[in-house]
Amino acid sequence: MNMAVKENISAFKFQGIVNAFVIFCSYEFACRAQSYILDDEKGLGREFDGIGGLSGGGATSRLLVNYPEPYRSQVLDYLFKPNFGASLHILKVEIGGDAQTTDGTEPSHMHYEDDENYFRGYEWWLMREAKKRNPNITLIGLPWAFPGWIGRGKNWPYDYPDITVYYVVSWIVGAKQYHDLDIDYVGIWNERSFDSKYIKVLRQTLDRVGLTSVRIIAADGDWGISKAMTVDPYLSNAVQVIGAHYPGTYTVADAVKTGKKLWSSEDYSTFNDDIGGGCWARILNQNYVNGLMTSTISWNLVASYYEDLPFGKDGLMTAQEPWSGNYLVESPIWITAHTTQFTQPGWSYLQTVGHLKHGGSYVALTDGLGNLTIVIETMTHDHSVCIRPPLPGFNVSAQNATFSLKGSFSTLTVLQVWYSKFDFKTRKPTYFKQLSPIKLSDGSFTLNLNVDEVYTLTTITTGKKGSYPKPPDSKPFPKKYLDDFNVRNPSFTEAPYFADQTGVFEYFINMSDPGDHVFTLRQVVTQRPVTWVADADQTISVIGDHSWQNMTVSCDIYIETANKGGVFVAGRVTKGGGEVRNTKGIFFWVFADGTYKVTNDLRGEIVLTEGLSGTRAGVWHTLTLRIEGTFASGMLNGYPLWMNVMLLGPSNGWAAIGTRAFEPAQYDNFYVEAN
Repeated sequence: MNMAVKENISAFKFQGIVNAFVIFCSYEFACRAQSYILDDEKGLGREFDGIGGLSGGGATSRLLVNYPEPYRSQVLDYLFKPNFGASLHILKVEIGGDAQTTDGTEPSHMHYEDDENYFRGYEWWLMREAKKRNPNITLIGLPWAFPGWIGRGKNWPYDYPDITVYYVVSWIVGAKQYHDLDIDYVGIWNERSFDSKYIKVLRQTLDRVGLTSVRIIAADGDWGISKAMTVDPYLSNAVQVIGAHYPGTYTVADAVKTGKKLWSSEDYSTFNDDIGGGCWARILNQNYVNGLMTSTISWNLVASYYEDLPFGKDGLMTAQEPWSGNYLVESPIWITAHTTQFTQPGWSYLQTVGHLKHGGSYVALTDGLGNLTIVIETMTHDHSVCIRPPLPGFNVSAQNATFSLKGSFSTLTVLQVWYSKFDFKTRKPTYFKQLSPIKLSDGSFTLNLNVDEVYTLTTITTGKKGSYPKPPDSKPFPKKYLDDFNVRNPSFTEAPYFADQTGVFEYFINMSDPGDHVFTLRQVVTQRPVTWVADADQTISVIGDHSWQNMTVSCDIYIETANKGGVFVAGRVTKGGGEVRNTKGIFFWVFADGTYKVTNDLRGEIVLTEGLSGTRAGVWHTLTLRIEGTFASGMLNGYPLWMNVMLLGPSNGWAAIGTRAFEPAQYDNFYVEAN
């Protein structure tokens, strides 16, 4: 091949388009194009249900609510605003159950059986904001855990299905009554056993109270429920969608046999660097190509939790610094846009979708009104690995591909083109770039596809790569931080930056207090929840910077449980999430029986020192913990209680507050200073 031809082909590769393919047909390289037909003459494939993100499972949007404006709204626009960023079709949220569900606890709307409050937490707010931007967005609720009263003494929600159904349906009714939110789908119990009787009772109850439009997804784990549905027609009638998690792009024969909608109802869960973006690009196409799944939902929506918690930065984008306003718009946002900005739920896949000859895949969707969107990905194995399941080997190489449009699409003459290129060599990627429209010749076009690319070719002309001015620079958590909790009408029930890991800490008005402690923070969960992971036996909420070493933590505390109650302040707390019960740190405890102890662990088993304190329930005390190098000291009400205790470690971690057990306790005038 002579140099002039090489330069011409390179120029077309840069644009990603070969409009005049016939020009090069005298050269062997360019004539090796594989042909693919996109056709609707024999009918359409399955109906498309949309691409979504998951807030919850758990507390993954915790820090977003504390962002100052305009940055909070900018993040929301990148997620939900149509024709701007990810333009998500679906928002799935956790129905909070007061328990640890991955990166924290989310509060329940019913802590106790006779307690209802539909303003706790931030999922209501997030759903409202999503609806504000996209009135057509699909809303889904799913429990991960349940308040303890649901289980009636057991760590199990199905023994009394009427009670559990009442709890879940109350959440759906509350969403409408208090927030004007119509919940479209509800799940069963995230990644845990399903119970056929419970599902049937849930369906019957929804129908009985007029919520016939609320559809049930089951079982948000593996495909196992599909086998049960094939032999139980009542169960099959109750379930509208079979949802599986991390299916590796494949379904099973029993699921297909049911004739139900098949969803990857939780997927991705991958660090949001470019390999994470490549994972997302591959599965968005191949979940349908390989598994006929018509919806894919990312866990999680936005990485808005402390990065040192489990699965740090596993969102479609990152917003983990409300104190600075910094956020990051990563590649998964723009990979999402390749599909979401040019399709809508209710469109249909063509039957003619599949794999490219030399690796990669293509899908095509239509609204049935003449519009067509084609999405092509050529992600290589090592650049598209998801966190789970293991990815079998495969090869992808550069290739030419000719697409011929048949049926109702044969008269199309031009398609809009959007392009992304993951460049792992030069680290100069291109995300969601609009190229020149491609002109079709006799209903056909040819692309020169390189590896690790994504193309969208579409009749839709409204796509846009939205942008905002650069957000503020990243900054660490302030080394001095004070919160007196004096908020009369809080927008959210949690105090800023506190990330509950077991238990729920809420703003509280103590109207019986005769002094200055009227507005406080209170731990309110008094019974171990029906758990999703192994919650600690103690409650704990962390705050600050995980890299902190030397610090002073001070807080006014109020023990409410006589004789047996206990409260702590802590520093260098190492773990949260599902590992919270095994966390180490420096814990300064005082108890209602007039004693104290200092431990190296949350369990309270590694005791460094202990003694008498004179503390009791029903009285405010001030605890101060000072950690410097390998020594720590503690003060009670401004006076030294224990001094220069040698530490066994750890060397760094968060500050924290908490209680001895699931018991009520109050906090005021929290202060931390790191140095």
